[in-house]
Amino acid sequence: MIGLKGTLNVIDNSGALLVECVNVLKQKVNNGWGSVGDEIVCVVKRARPVTGQTSASAAKVRQGDVRRAVIVRTRKAVRRPDGRFIRFDDNAAVLLNNKREMLGTRIGGVVSADLRMKGWGKIVSLAPKVV
Repeated sequence: MIGLKGTLNVIDNSGALLVECVNVLKQKVNNGWGSVGDEIVCVVKRARPVTGQTSASAAKVRQGDVRRAVIVRTRKAVRRPDGRFIRFDDNAAVLLNNKREMLGTRIGGVVSADLRMKGWGKIVSLAPKVV
């Protein structure tokens, strides 16, 4: 359950390391809390430093940028249809552009299998492990 001011790790190669949620984009279900597969608006709190040797296109985000993201892991347990509960060690997200496409080209971590059911098959296909 991710709400206002919740922090998430970024697991793609967009250049951001840590983001803070400022809004959950969905209908009036669940009173403003986001779960796996929900889209959020977030602020980049920590990003990889831009060195002089890398090109400007290598760092896609900077600290303070407002971006959209999709939640891929949560600490709060999520119930599966077969009755199992799945919970992760941290909260994580993948950054998106305005067209709901991934900002990065790689994913470096485990993602939830619930993403496939919510229409984020591209993220699931790029992830090294799906739980």
